[in-house]
Amino acid sequence: MTGYGAAFDWARRHVEAGRLPTAVLGVATAEGVVALDAFGATHGRITRVDDPYWLFSITKVLTGITAARAMERGFLTTETPLTDAIPGFGAGRDVDDVVRLRHLVSHTAGIPEPTLDPADGLRAALLVPDRDFAAGTASRYSTVAFDGIVELIRHAAGWEWDADISAWSAAIGATGFTLDPGVDPHTVVDAERLGLDMRGFASHRNPGAGMIGTAADLLALGSALLRVGQGALDGPVRPATLAMMRRPLTGDIPRLDPYPASAGQDWGFTLNLRTRAPGLIDRDVYGHAGWAGTEFWVHPAAGVAYVLLTNQADRPGVDADQLDNAVIAGI
Repeated sequence: MTGYGAAFDWARRHVEAGRLPTAVLGVATAEGVVALDAFGATHGRITRVDDPYWLFSITKVLTGITAARAMERGFLTTETPLTDAIPGFGAGRDVDDVVRLRHLVSHTAGIPEPTLDPADGLRAALLVPDRDFAAGTASRYSTVAFDGIVELIRHAAGWEWDADISAWSAAIGATGFTLDPGVDPHTVVDAERLGLDMRGFASHRNPGAGMIGTAADLLALGSALLRVGQGALDGPVRPATLAMMRRPLTGDIPRLDPYPASAGQDWGFTLNLRTRAPGLIDRDVYGHAGWAGTEFWVHPAAGVAYVLLTNQADRPGVDADQLDNAVIAGI
């Protein structure tokens, strides 16, 4: 495992202690995968490095890239209002409380957040005539906002968000991203106990949480983004676009639960920018985590990206910052 033994020991240790049921851990540079291994089992199913997993909110990065590609082609700007695509949005908001693309991608739209499997569907939740706060005045984590993002993409560019993800990801060698649970992703072992109906969740085809993929898919993306950051022109977005995605959009506005200011992060264009995370050795990092323990992070200055796929939402005793530090120390 080259110099990353401590990171893989971390994953193995948590699986052997029962804190995680499974773990697929991989590390990549701009040149490709340098380390990959799998540990554990789900209800007797031995984990393999090429197994698919529910990605949950890592999906936001994929959708964000598709939205950024629409910007590159002149269909959108960060100032495009959601009402361009959904004229009925915003009932009950003040006339000057305009939700724009920049608010949707940065968790600052103030749309009340439903459960991951809202009974009436994502669109009904998006159109609830209420607000959490005025757009841009605070930040509270939002998945339903991504339904607004993909509607803007559909309205302006005529693209279906998942089809565009399939197109650009195939071009970088990531062919496994899908919304189809028929690929048999590892079961989220505590989903039912925590009240998430996975069948209902899958039916929503959620652009903020619904994708399934493998470690190889995400490592291919991490490698491509590292190359784009170095000026390569053959990635899913152009270098200037990636730089835009990495610009903080949240500044010093209040951070509301579940990500208070003490978590030390900013939100970029759908990217979690952990620029002030107190537990990290290296804070030049962007990416996303997912509800069931999935992790996807890119460290551009260090030249490394890593992926952790696992399948348990309630993870007492698991601190992913420890893993991040072990990866960085292995370089």
